[in-house]
Amino acid sequence: MKLIVIAIGANLPGPDGAPAIETCRRAAAALDRLPGYRLASLSRWFATAPVPPSPSSPDYVNGVALLRPEGDGDVANAPAALLAALQAVEDRFGRVRPYLNAPRTLDLDIIAMDGLVRDAPDPVLPHPRAHERAFVLAPLCDVAPGWVHPRLGITAAALLAAVGEAGTRAIG
Repeated sequence: MKLIVIAIGANLPGPDGAPAIETCRRAAAALDRLPGYRLASLSRWFATAPVPPSPSSPDYVNGVALLRPEGDGDVANAPAALLAALQAVEDRFGRVRPYLNAPRTLDLDIIAMDGLVRDAPDPVLPHPRAHERAFVLAPLCDVAPGWVHPRLGITAAALLAAVGEAGTRAIG
């Protein structure tokens, strides 16, 4: 089965004042409504410290969604369209980009698309730093510990073991 890995994160209230965890839940529901995709699985939510560290920035809520393309769509031709759709969802949740690694109301990142490897154009796949980030790997292991990084040939569980889970904790 073709699967697409999407990281979900937020550390600011939504435009309606909703807490970050509620924004993340709503974003996961929005992913299930994207044309041509269905939500196949959703991780638990994790609280994580900002990366890079920022004492003035609140902790993030992070999770991972697995999307399944509907029909016989060619995943290799879909990255740019999916990225645009994710950015439209971010916009609806009040995402602004004042500077690199700024706190945000919502962040949706394509981590991987069915083993696709590409260096350009955007999005680069798999995500170039996902394998270094516990805030991606911990929720990914929640839903797909056997997922194999397409470039490294290493499972999500082994990648998480290598980086450690420091700074992440399951919520609830």
